Amino acid sequence: MKAGIVGLPNVGKSTLFNCLSSAKAQAANFPFCTIDAQLGQVSVPDERLTKLAELVHPGRIVPAVCDIVDIAGLVKGASKGEGLGNQFLANIRECDAIIHVLRCFDNDNIVHVDGSVDPVRDKEIIDLELQIKDLETLDNRLKRVEKAARVGGDKQAKIELDVIEAYKAAIESGKSARTVQFETEDEQQAARGLFLLTAKPVLYVCNVDDKSAATGNQYTQAVAEAIKGEEAEMLIISAQTEADIAELETYEEKQMFLEDMGLSESGCNRLIKAIYHLLTLQTFITAGEMEVKAWTFRKGWKAPQCAGVIHTDFEKGFIRAEVIKYDDYIKYGSEAAVREAGKLGVEGKEYVVQDGDIMHFRFNV
Repeated sequence: MKAGIVGLPNVGKSTLFNCLSSAKAQAANFPFCTIDAQLGQVSVPDERLTKLAELVHPGRIVPAVCDIVDIAGLVKGASKGEGLGNQFLANIRECDAIIHVLRCFDNDNIVHVDGSVDPVRDKEIIDLELQIKDLETLDNRLKRVEKAARVGGDKQAKIELDVIEAYKAAIESGKSARTVQFETEDEQQAARGLFLLTAKPVLYVCNVDDKSAATGNQYTQAVAEAIKGEEAEMLIISAQTEADIAELETYEEKQMFLEDMGLSESGCNRLIKAIYHLLTLQTFITAGEMEVKAWTFRKGWKAPQCAGVIHTDFEKGFIRAEVIKYDDYIKYGSEAAVREAGKLGVEGKEYVVQDGDIMHFRFNV
């Protein structure tokens, strides 16, 4: 999974990126401080791994990970190549989800590229540039499929034409592609094949001052109103506060800092969890003496697909899956005790894996 951090220049993208990842992007008070996309890897926070490790005593704990990309700031005209537009749009196309950072704080010492703080306007600037680029993509594709659909009677081309026209109608009315829902699998497949920028799931991150980290402010309220009905999610974070937390050495110090701020969990942890939810991602766990490890899968996957996450041979030669529910493992304290209590499930190919399942796959290749 790869999520791209986007936004206008000087809204706090690089500060947030540095908090999330071990990579360090330059963060400074001038536009286009970030020029090349910066890639960092982030561990997905999961308290269940720690609790299991206290019972299993493994050699190591291995959390799930995702890639975060700090993408250069966008300006008006990016769809036509202004600023770093072409590079910016190419970087977005490679991402699975967009983390759209909006400036929701006042600070006269930090320059705003448009001269004033207005997160709804900033959001609309980027929306418009992405929509313009998507219309260009749709128009180019339309030329290729229209004749085959209308004259040649190509059934697949007709499906794609209907999808293109539905997308065009939405975007031309000022909406993003993700607001359009298709019912049939053929339509959904055709939609995915267009690789539209505004079809990607979006998490709006309202970057606030430290006083607003727990409650939000008038800017975040305006953003919440603006994204109603947009099939997107919103999170309130103080990037500077997260930077201060990252400087603290111990877990206890960080928790005390959060409590003083009126927060129960760091914004970075909440952000990664929100991205997972946005992409309908979940984790199953393997637990043994060598390691306790989290594996990422998409919600709704069946046991053989999840086995394939570990190794393709596991999926090809899948026989069955031994499943322990996380709560049962914690309750009984060991795999042996779970077996003795009759709580270990033996599941076949049709089993839909649930978030937090502790799995052991049997296979034969």
